Parts: sequence; structure tokens; C-alpha cells
Amino acid sequence: MEILVLLKQTFDTEAKVTVKDGRILDDDATLVINPYDEYAVEEGLKLREAGGGTVTVVSVGGDRVEEALRRALAMGADEAALIEAPAGADEFTTASLLAAWARGKQFDIVLAGNVSVDTGAGQTALRFAEAMNLPHAAAALKLEVAGNKATVHRDAEGDTEVVEVPLPALITAQQGLNEPRYPSVPGIMKAKRKSIARVGAAELGVDAPARTEVTSVFQAQQNRRNTIIKGSPAEQAKQLTELLRGEAKVI
Repeated sequence: MEILVLLKQTFDTEAKVTVKDGRILDDDATLVINPYDEYAVEEGLKLREAGGGTVTVVSVGGDRVEEALRRALAMGADEAALIEAPAGADEFTTASLLAAWARGKQFDIVLAGNVSVDTGAGQTALRFAEAMNLPHAAAALKLEVAGNKATVHRDAEGDTEVVEVPLPALITAQQGLNEPRYPSVPGIMKAKRKSIARVGAAELGVDAPARTEVTSVFQAQQNRRNTIIKGSPAEQAKQLTELLRGEAKVI
């Protein structure tokens, strides 16, 4: 089985993000594989272990994205590719680049994260599927592949929906699909020696200018004020009601 995983590099969810002059400073920030994409990598490895084949990971971005690709290689992926992103690339541009790169290549299944933790847009993978004319199922909590179809148990706003899609298809991973493995020391050493294919937008012949524009970036102001309520339970309940009605204005 030939498995493709779409991967994005994002900030570590524990990292402190600094904004200066309307720009996010990431020079010293810790960047990682988008956690939802890591579930996709793990699921690809599990499918390969069960039925053979290869796992290829591909990402769009700058030089630092190699760090995320090499971690995926250390986890066990077989091949990796990096598409150099033009300035200002958005989800439309990214999906267009990924689709241009993938056309002509044979993959039985494409996996990706349900959303990225930095933007939360959840667009790139589904745009890719539409561009490639692939059936797709989002937010997979369980994936079963048999023959030429995949059965997907997907998160449906608190419930679980079961759908079947013919292969090749794109499936996006939701939290709970699996538990990503840690790279082994031999895996890390092997990943350092592997080459990563690089290609530019011009080489792919893609002219897909961004359809969205970031007009401003700023850190939210925190004006949290704590109020300690004292007295008997009845008095506390009365004070809480007054605060919710008068200050918070939620009742």
C-alpha cells in the first residue's frame, strides 16, 4: 500500500508565542509536527506494518520544515518531500502546491490532520482532496482498510458516524485515532542520513496566489479580575448572581 501523509509544522502547544510589530517571532520558538498530523503519520505507519508498502510525508514551507519531516522519518516514514512555499501562501496556495506535486504519483490512501493547532482552519487537506478529485472523510477516530475501501469511524460533534469510502481516498485524523510513537535512537540516526526531496512552486508550474490576507496580528489583552465571594452559601449564591447579572452580563 502506498501511503501519503500531508504534514505541517506548527508551534509547540507549550511554546510562548511572541508578537512584535505585527509579526509572529518564531526564530527561537520550538516548532513541531502539527499534533493532528502526527496522528496521521502514526496511522500511516500502522497501515504499512499491517499490509506493507511505503509511507511518504510531504510538507509545504521553509527550511525549518525539514525538522518536522526528519522527525516523521525518525518515526519510520520511508520518504519525505519539501515544497518551498511562496511568501504569503495560504491554505488555497498550499493545497494547490500539494496537488500539483502529487499528480501523476500513485497513492492508495492520503492521510492528514483534521486541523492545525496554529490556525485551526481545517482547509488544506480537504482542498487537496477536491483538487485531486478524491473522496474524503474527516475527523477519523478509527480507520479500517480492507481491499479497495476504507471504513472510517469519524467524530460527528460528540457522536460517532461510520462511513465507507472507496480507495484512493483522503482521511483526516482526529485526536484519539492512535497514540503516536516516539522515534527510536536508531530511527533518529537513520533519519539524519536520509535525503529530503525539495521542489519549488515554479518547478511545479503552480500559480495560485493566496485568496486570504492576514491584515493584523496581535496578542490578546488579558484583563482578568478575580473576585472572592464570602459569606454563607445563601449569601455567596446571591453575590454570584448579582455579579453574573451586573458585571459579566451573562444572565
